[in-house]
Amino acid sequence: MKCLVIFGLIVAVFAGIAGYGYLLFTDLTRPLPRPEYKDDTYWGPGDGKNYVPDTKIYDFKLDVPKAEIEDLRQQLNRTLRLTDPLDGIAFEYGFNTYALEQFVEYWRDKYLTKWKGRQDYLNSLKQYTTEIQGLKIHYIHERVAEEVAEKKHVYPLLLLHGWPGSVREFYDFIPMLGKDQNITDYSFEVVAPSLVGFGWSDAATRVGFNAAEMATVMRNLMLRLGHKKFFIQGGDWGSIIGSNLATLYPDNVLGYHSNMCMLTTPLSILKSVYINYYPEKVLKSRMFYDHHVGIWEKYQLLLAESGYYHLQATKPDTIGAALDSSPVALAAYILEKFQTCTGPSLQQDFGAIVTVFGLEAVLDNLMIYYLNNAATTAARFYAENMSKPYRDLQLDRVQTPVPMGCARFRFDLPAASEWQLQDKFTNIKHSMYFQHGGHFAALEMPSMLYNDFTAFVQKVGLHVKS
Repeated sequence: MKCLVIFGLIVAVFAGIAGYGYLLFTDLTRPLPRPEYKDDTYWGPGDGKNYVPDTKIYDFKLDVPKAEIEDLRQQLNRTLRLTDPLDGIAFEYGFNTYALEQFVEYWRDKYLTKWKGRQDYLNSLKQYTTEIQGLKIHYIHERVAEEVAEKKHVYPLLLLHGWPGSVREFYDFIPMLGKDQNITDYSFEVVAPSLVGFGWSDAATRVGFNAAEMATVMRNLMLRLGHKKFFIQGGDWGSIIGSNLATLYPDNVLGYHSNMCMLTTPLSILKSVYINYYPEKVLKSRMFYDHHVGIWEKYQLLLAESGYYHLQATKPDTIGAALDSSPVALAAYILEKFQTCTGPSLQQDFGAIVTVFGLEAVLDNLMIYYLNNAATTAARFYAENMSKPYRDLQLDRVQTPVPMGCARFRFDLPAASEWQLQDKFTNIKHSMYFQHGGHFAALEMPSMLYNDFTAFVQKVGLHVKS
């Protein structure tokens, strides 16, 4: 009898543990309801009590004073106090200082000499500013020509960049979206903002400006421009902001297309472990699961390449002070990310950045950070998105019916599979893997991104010509 009692107690304990585990698992994996979200929070200077919104739209032209360019030249002309790289080391320890010396020399002696031409190029797309929630927002706005609009369905498109990028990533991509391309019945009126705290957009003045707040500002910008419904395309932070916008404001979104498809819910992580061992049971073809990075390799890669993330998510003002004070430090910090994103076969190649992105494009992007003193304000976005108030929203667990498309470029961060994404995006229209390409898809291979985005729009099927 005593043995039976003990056995019964053991069974009861294990049943309790199993029941609790099941309830915990169910609680952690079930979808959450969409939260009510305040869409008019004031983020400008002061407390906003006497804030009078300015709804006007102003033309924007970049016009950097010659004295500012000359001051930069003088800073770059100072003797560099750089430590020689270790023998036999290229970029394994960070951005190679021999390469950095060459970049600084080119930046100072050639790029800045032709600054007027670079400035004219940056002004070649139509740009504006307007005030949203107390912040001046800078944006590119390229409309479709009348003759194109007569032949094609035209949709508004919100195009979102990330870090350490800027709107400069889109200068080859945007013209494709508005041209009379034969491969699609669609054309796009493009709005490409500088994110808050990036480029020529103001930075928030107090704590709390996270990706949900950024999504709200971007949505309100589109409403300001008369677009109640629009497509979204984004990578890096632009992908996360786009996901938040599609989650919080699904009625405003015609479709959301990402080239950095990520999901970090408990259920997604469990599925990632399963895919690690049985990719052939989940992914659609050998080509697809050959792209898949094993879970341990994935975490090793993230650990090796995410030091900047930890700095910016914990002490953004410390690293920001160093980068804002020294253009050479800013160059080393940002160029190292572009070097890494050239792909495994080129990461240790001294000519990789020139080969993959082009020197002028990368220096244009660097200048946007330098001219706007944006290293600190952009880095703070990481800290805000690691904060408890944002994490408590758990927006990755809130489902959205918005049509979704995913383009996975081979050498980008490991992306979520369709099996994982479907827990959040209940209306996946398009899912693609590419054998080439990396993190800065719009800059590296704009034609491929254009083809994939328009294929997604075709599958959304808003208008189909007979």
